Amino acid sequence: MLIDLAGKVATVTGGGRGIGREIARTLASEGVTTVVTDISADLLDDVATEWAERGWRGAQMLCDVREGADCRRVAETVERDFERIDILVNNAGVAGGGRVEDMREEDWDRNLDVNLKGTMLMCQAVIPAMKRQGRGRILNAASFAAVIPSVGGAAYSASKAGVKSLTRVLASELGPHGVTVNAYAPGMIPTEMNRFAEAPAERREQLLDTLSLRRWGEARDVANLVCFLASDLAGYITGTLIDVSGGKLATQIPSLAYEELAGS
Repeated sequence: MLIDLAGKVATVTGGGRGIGREIARTLASEGVTTVVTDISADLLDDVATEWAERGWRGAQMLCDVREGADCRRVAETVERDFERIDILVNNAGVAGGGRVEDMREEDWDRNLDVNLKGTMLMCQAVIPAMKRQGRGRILNAASFAAVIPSVGGAAYSASKAGVKSLTRVLASELGPHGVTVNAYAPGMIPTEMNRFAEAPAERREQLLDTLSLRRWGEARDVANLVCFLASDLAGYITGTLIDVSGGKLATQIPSLAYEELAGS
């Protein structure tokens, strides 16, 4: 059974680097016309170079997902230039904030504006095209923090929990139009944003101890899931959150299995 995405048209927000770049790259390699948006012109120039070198179809567009006009411009341009919008991947996001007692108001607002409002605005922008087509796939980046938050992560986890609820509501609102809406929750995947791999050795061990598969994930693990959810093979999956975390906290102390193995 092969995932066949050839001929589809996708938009990936925040696709200039990190997990978003890998998602965009994987979709493009599967024959998807892939439009990458980002707020960095330099990153988009780098994407354009790679796409040209590999002969992939698509485009690169500046977009601040906090601005409804930007989101609508992207959706209208993609539909005009490529005649469809089959897949939207809401990857753009930020993190940070700190403990509630000391949190700056602007840090709270930034998380909610980019992660939650930005996701809503991009969904809102593509819905008319997907309704006209009678089908579509919307995939929203949540986080394991939407399931179990961390101390000091109130702003980020609140925004991602909001994405989870938004996904469920949209799944029911758009179900009659043949559009599925799902969220994915990356876990321990080192990126420039979370800097897991750069943490002190003791902290890295603590993080790995929470995983049933005791190793760092890779961006391609998320990209592979997105490809599946974007395909016809996932046509009966909607309104769900799928975590890509190596079984993070699947049990209270996953590291016990590794300790028992080492002692056997």
